[in-house]
Amino acid sequence: MNELIVSTEPATGVELWSGPVGDAASEVAAARAAWPEWAAHSVTYRMEALRRFANVVRAREPEFADLIARETGKPYWEAKTEVASAIAKVDISINAYSERTPTRKLEAAMGNKVAVRHKPHGVLAVLGPYNFPAHLPNGHIVPALVAGNAVVFKPSEKTPATGAFLVDCFHEAGVPKGVIRLLIGGITEGKALAAEPGIDGLLFTGSVGAGASLARQFAETPQKILALELGGNSPIVAWDVADLPAAAAIIVQSAYLSAGQRCTAARRLIVEDGAHQPLIDEIVKLIDRIIVDHPHADPQPFMGPVIDLITADILQDRFLGLMMKGGKPIRRLDRPHEERPYLTPALIDMTDAKNRLDEELFGPVLQLIRVKDFDAAIDEANNTRFGLAASLLSKDPALYDRFWANIRSGVINWNRPTNGAPSAAPFGGVGMSGNHRPSAYYAADYCAYPVTSVEAEVTRGGITEGLREAYVPGKD
Repeated sequence: MNELIVSTEPATGVELWSGPVGDAASEVAAARAAWPEWAAHSVTYRMEALRRFANVVRAREPEFADLIARETGKPYWEAKTEVASAIAKVDISINAYSERTPTRKLEAAMGNKVAVRHKPHGVLAVLGPYNFPAHLPNGHIVPALVAGNAVVFKPSEKTPATGAFLVDCFHEAGVPKGVIRLLIGGITEGKALAAEPGIDGLLFTGSVGAGASLARQFAETPQKILALELGGNSPIVAWDVADLPAAAAIIVQSAYLSAGQRCTAARRLIVEDGAHQPLIDEIVKLIDRIIVDHPHADPQPFMGPVIDLITADILQDRFLGLMMKGGKPIRRLDRPHEERPYLTPALIDMTDAKNRLDEELFGPVLQLIRVKDFDAAIDEANNTRFGLAASLLSKDPALYDRFWANIRSGVINWNRPTNGAPSAAPFGGVGMSGNHRPSAYYAADYCAYPVTSVEAEVTRGGITEGLREAYVPGKD
């Protein structure tokens, strides 16, 4: 009897879905067999298949959003935005492929031409996360399929139902079943897929620990592409702010949207010591109004639960650790329902803490750090091994110029949240936040590789230097 993966609703604990654990080797073999025919089709053919996929998802939007909401615990309104992003990804990926991987031909000397074309890698593995179980893996899958690759997709073991639904939409749209394969499983199956000799690359969104492990593993196979979108310890700096309520709203959105389960969520709030209290008061007012409830509650909540009980336990333990290091809670990380993974948004002053840890607390925890001047704010913002997102809230354009020039981050915003990066632009970070700007507009860059050709219609060849004089019979 096959082992089952079971998905339960974080908000209720009710079983939502179950399915048998798959076999990585079998799924890769099926994708490998189907890939040549898919790659042989024109890019126009593949683009039309993906447009049909967008239409299928659009037609099934209420059902899809409900599933995402129930499986992740995020509010239904937020799940609807995720479905909309999955639909929009198709046109974005088509435009990106056309812009970033077009065929180019240049005239060269002696009637030659230099041509640049792109080829798909072959079979690409995609490992998806649980926080955006449709949108984020879709950001790898769609550009990979447009480029002519076949895909083996393993969703997070915490959100397999959403992954199965997503793959079903591709198949319903006419993308061949061999071209997009679903691998159900946990960490063991993920490792097996990454180690499969039959894959030509792996596209990953997840934790820095898992990403570092994959980087070490793939160091032995440099011929395989490895695209990593990892996490962050993102700062938001509030300095010389004109509108305190607006700034507070941006900070709350940055820190607590999706219950803090976004890689771009603000983890650290950096403010001017002595001038910070009015802003903190506004933030606390908003925190105290935040509704934490199940996805379909009325009124709609701002936050649902985190993904599971284990995650909630870990976050509470980490928050206790912050306090043990000298952090002073302004709003505690409370557990209103001990039997379910609901957490209240937390704010803790870590200014005087000893040995602050540089880690991604993947939940609704915001750390306040007070500094003496703007140079110190920039230094503190850069005091991380990560470099995904950073924001400055300020009325002073000159401060933003300094901020932009000196912050080490892949996404730098001004008077906007740290999260919610546009899909029509490159996305990703520096440092331990990943490589290749994965899953947004630049995904086209790693889903196909460029081939340069020098071409001539007539064979011409000759060597003019470095040869002995030719022997001519009868000549002395």
